[in-house]
Amino acid sequence: MRSVVNIISIIDNNSPFPLENGKELNQVELAFTTYGKLNSEGTNAVLVCHALSGDSHVAGELDLTDELISRAPFYKAMKNKQPGWWDNLIGAGKPLDTEKYFVICSNILGSCYGSTGPSSINPETGKVYAMNFPQVTVRDIVRSQKMLLDKLGVKKLKTVIGGSLGGMQALEWSIIYPELVESIIPIATSAKHSAWAIGFNHIGRSAIMNDPDWKNGNYNGTKVSGLSIARMIGMISYRTQPSFEERFGRERLNNSDYYDDKNLFQSENYLNYQGEKLVNRFDPNSYIIISRILDLHDVSYNRGSVEEVLASIKAAALCIGIDTDILYPPEEQRYIRQHISNSVYTEIKSRHGHDGFLIEFDQMREIILNFLNKL
Repeated sequence: MRSVVNIISIIDNNSPFPLENGKELNQVELAFTTYGKLNSEGTNAVLVCHALSGDSHVAGELDLTDELISRAPFYKAMKNKQPGWWDNLIGAGKPLDTEKYFVICSNILGSCYGSTGPSSINPETGKVYAMNFPQVTVRDIVRSQKMLLDKLGVKKLKTVIGGSLGGMQALEWSIIYPELVESIIPIATSAKHSAWAIGFNHIGRSAIMNDPDWKNGNYNGTKVSGLSIARMIGMISYRTQPSFEERFGRERLNNSDYYDDKNLFQSENYLNYQGEKLVNRFDPNSYIIISRILDLHDVSYNRGSVEEVLASIKAAALCIGIDTDILYPPEEQRYIRQHISNSVYTEIKSRHGHDGFLIEFDQMREIILNFLNKL
């Protein structure tokens, strides 16, 4: 299955896109992929929502063209035919069956994989937005996705599914567009960002913004090592102590001098690798914007209490927690399930913490398939 990333403008007649904070964008493009075929009624669609550093290449083999790289340069760090990040769940005969559903995944507003964000050109200045890009929110992301789906002819969403930030989008979809959403599958997420999770993001942003190479966002292609540090901090929150112990223990790079500080522990080497990989494929300004999107997430903001807002959700909901998740502990998913009347809760068992929704595919397949088959 090929994965072709498309990039289109979602604004018609040069109308500005209003943001939740009162500002507006005069040009908005979204990158997206689709799999399967939309039925004549436009009612068999499934929307997949990605997490912080994700993109729209969710399944299949990436069709990495020169045109795509020219329009979304951060794709140059990826490989042609690289599989999508949820390839195990999307395709013929898989839970998100492309012979049954029309599956859509869009790169979020504020990101750097083809959608309008800090690395895009500001039409008013002719220069890259950098940190002049306005702060967007989960609600802005969802409204932009709705405009994309309108262009694609989607009239109904069978489900909206995503983990982490993707789960936040699923919740907001069921609140903003209840008439369009039949079900949601929020995974490893929260109804409002906790002080604990905000703390991790604050440290990550500080690592970027205190790096002199960041230059107040005007880094001009220079590698910003602060982004590497932010990723290392993130990786600690995405995994668990047992996961690190099982994978790395106290192993070193080699058997040389025990006291040689260049003979790294394997856990150190792994974190360095993950940090460097993100530096090569992601915009540090997008990292700042998106981490703030997470921190601003609160389904109750300007609406009433969290309990009242969750109780207003009419869509069927499958709330999935991960037993070892320290970033979005399972009690946060149980809380969401408690206040949505037509909902069920299930838990993934994993040694790997928050990243379990990107690892435990056998459990994910069974859980999602059972839920969708009952709709």
